[in-house]
Amino acid sequence: MIASRHVGKISPIVLGTWRFQEWSMTAAEMAAFVEGAAEVGVTTVDTADIYGDYQGEAALGDALRRSPGLRDRLQLVTKCGIRLKSARWPDLRVKHYDCSRGYIAAQVENSLRSLSTDRIDLLLLHRPDPLLDADEVAEAFCALKQSGKVRTFGVSNYHPHQLELLQSRLPFPLVVNQIELSLLRTDPLADGTLDQCQKMRIVPMAWSPLAAGRLFSQGDERGLAVGEVLQRIGRETGLTPEQVALAWLMRHPSGVVPVIGTGKLERVRLAIAAANHSLDRQHWYELLEAAMGCEVA
Repeated sequence: MIASRHVGKISPIVLGTWRFQEWSMTAAEMAAFVEGAAEVGVTTVDTADIYGDYQGEAALGDALRRSPGLRDRLQLVTKCGIRLKSARWPDLRVKHYDCSRGYIAAQVENSLRSLSTDRIDLLLLHRPDPLLDADEVAEAFCALKQSGKVRTFGVSNYHPHQLELLQSRLPFPLVVNQIELSLLRTDPLADGTLDQCQKMRIVPMAWSPLAAGRLFSQGDERGLAVGEVLQRIGRETGLTPEQVALAWLMRHPSGVVPVIGTGKLERVRLAIAAANHSLDRQHWYELLEAAMGCEVA
């Protein structure tokens, strides 16, 4: 477990549920899968109000009701702040962001009902909102924390200056920034995002840590180049290429936590096993060199 004085215990790997409904599981099958993941140490589960056209949280909630006691073994993470055109919001003319106090409060109530729980362990603002009023968001967060409905707060896809603005209005720390990070998306290494996480002891959660499969796609030239190095290092370390890619992320001193989106328990087991392997410095830089397509300066 990754210890944090703010967020408690986040498992080294987070189970992402963006594609839950694509896995065609029954509620009982999903409950068994989440329970199996928890058994091997993946106890943090990530979702969002918009997943599955606003049905993803309810699907997860149905699964949790099937397994008494499972909820208390998990850390539930959900997100709000994006409004999609859908049957749920027939009057919306355009997809947009909404981080107003009223919308955050309303979506938390919806999430609590959908997830069949009385509290959210971690609430993230899903995307930066150009119309975000930091004082208003702070009021919403403080009210939710005081009520006990949300325990901790964070952001998703925020740049350092955006996180700093919101943090400046809060009397308690933001604990997570969930960002896109992989061997094919290395910007956070250099744009200050991971530096800020390390400085402020914020947990960086990495979504799409395997670059949505591009690392192993025949149609992606850069992905193939990185994939060849992953395979070679895998042979040298006894890891699978996927495990090497995850270990590369977790080697960073900011404490990167990959969010994996799989419905296969064996892949969950392999991912959590990767957390026990620390890549040596040269292997790490060999992969960075492959990712950049050149030596470091």
